[in-house]
Amino acid sequence: MDIEGVRGQLGAEHDRLQALRDEFIEGGLTSQSEEDSLAELSSSAQHQADIGTETFDRERDVSILEQVEAELADVELALRRLDDGTYGTCEACGRVIGDSRLEAKPEARFCLDDQARAERDVRGPSRSS
Repeated sequence: MDIEGVRGQLGAEHDRLQALRDEFIEGGLTSQSEEDSLAELSSSAQHQADIGTETFDRERDVSILEQVEAELADVELALRRLDDGTYGTCEACGRVIGDSRLEAKPEARFCLDDQARAERDVRGPSRSS
C-alpha cells in the first residue's frame, strides 16, 4: 500500500469536505435558528406551503451538514492513524483491513466482517415472519 498516496487521497477528501462544511456555515445554517429564519417568512404574506418548503430545505441542509461533519471526522481520524502507525488495522478485532477495502474507502475503520456486524447492530434484530 502506498501510504503517501493514501495520505494525499485523504488530504484531498478532507479539503473537499471542509469546503462543503464551510459553505453551509457561511450560508448561516449554524448561526441562525430555524425560528429566526422562518420569522422572516411568517412576517410577510407567505403561503403555508412556502413555510413548509423552507422548513424542509433547512432540515435537509442540517442533515447534509451532519453527514459531512461525520465524514470529515472519519477522514481526520484516518489521517491521525496514518501518523501513529495504526492505519489499516481494524479497530474492533485488530486484524489488517484488506487493501481492496482501503482503496475503496480509505477512511475505513473496520474490516468487512466487523463493519457488517456494526451495521447489523445499528439496524437491530431482524424481523422475520
